[in-house]
Formats: sequence, C-alpha cells, structure tokens
Amino acid sequence: MSLSGVSRSSAVVLAYLMKTNQVSLDEALVLLRTAYPKANPNDGFVEQLQLYQAMGCTVDKTNPVYKQYRLQLLASQIQRKQYASKDLLSFLIEELQYTSSSGNKSYKCRKCRLSLFDVTSVIAHEPGSGQTSFKWHKQDLYEVEPINNYQCTSLFVEPVRWMLPLLEGTVDGKLPCPKCNGRLGSFNWAGMQCSCGKWVTPAFQIHKNRVDEILHNYVRPAAGSKLEPS
Repeated sequence: MSLSGVSRSSAVVLAYLMKTNQVSLDEALVLLRTAYPKANPNDGFVEQLQLYQAMGCTVDKTNPVYKQYRLQLLASQIQRKQYASKDLLSFLIEELQYTSSSGNKSYKCRKCRLSLFDVTSVIAHEPGSGQTSFKWHKQDLYEVEPINNYQCTSLFVEPVRWMLPLLEGTVDGKLPCPKCNGRLGSFNWAGMQCSCGKWVTPAFQIHKNRVDEILHNYVRPAAGSKLEPS
C-alpha cells in the first residue's frame, strides 16, 4: 500500500509546478523531491503528465496528441475484451467529432465521390525505416541497399461515424465505402504497419489510391457575411 501523498497528490503538485514554473516533468520532479523526497507518482500518472507536457501544459481535447492517447486507451480495452461494444464506440466517436475542427481539406471516395472524412481526422505519424522494418519479408534474405525516401501509401485516421457498424463486435476487418461498397482499407485495434515501416496503433488505414483529396478554397465575403467555401 502506498503512503498518502506519494502518488496521486504528487502528480497534482507536479502538474502545478510544470504549469506555473514552465518546466519539464523531469525538472518538476527534481523540485518536488527536493521538498518531499517520498514523492513517487505511479506509471499511470507519469504517462498522463507526459501527455500534459506534450500539449504545452494545457488540457486540450482537440489536440491530436490527446485524441491519439484516448484511442490507444480504448484499443487496450478492446484488445482485452476481444470485441468492441456499440456503446463504447458511440461514445468515442461522439467525443472525437465534438473535438474535431473544420479543416481546409477533405477526402472523398474515388469511385462514388462520397465525402468520407476531414483532414482533422487524419493521424500523422513519423515515417518508419522502410523495408528494414518488415523482417519477415523475403527481400530481407538478400542484401538490398537501403532507400532513404519511404512513401506512405495509406492514410491513418480516427474512427468516424460511418465506420461504427463495421467496428462493432470485432477487433479487425475491412473498411468498405458506405455508399458504393468499394474497398477503402482496413482496421485493426492491435495496430498495423504502414508501407513506410511505422507501426500505428490502433490502425484505421485508408489506401491513398482509393480516395481523392479535396482542397476547400474560401472566398472573402462582403462585410457582415459568413465565409463560404468556393
């Protein structure tokens, strides 16, 4: 049993120090332990403080870092249960859509032109190391010169409303267009590997050659009117 103030209270004080003194988590921990050597926040609190630091010591539910953190928590729950319940998915999608802002770019099904998702739903990732990440691949048996520029052939997105019936009761599957049924990609709550070699968890993968990127240009309106897309 942990002593009172060792973990939870320490985490609260650390967040306060990070915010008011504009210091990193490590620096705040040094300051706290100087005054209270027993301070020892548990791993869960440390992870949340790292998230807090990554968001600039603010609580911003629209921040991509926060939304990815929420998705990973949900992915862990679903993997343990081996299925995704409708209630859990509905709550997540409502939260994600509520915290999403309008972007200047959207994506449509290349076959039927249905709008599928906004650019704010796209989850960016650092490129992986390409072919060297695919250890099981037959080409790894041969000496191949490394390629410096690895192109991602897919987009990874947050789950959006039209995906809900496809996600319920399972942990992986295909992602067909809800209008024309053309295959767009696939999903796996345990994660998938991008063509660049990066592992993304959870993964809602849309192939770039199955969608079109639409840029929205805004025309400056007369004074007092609203902006309208051209």
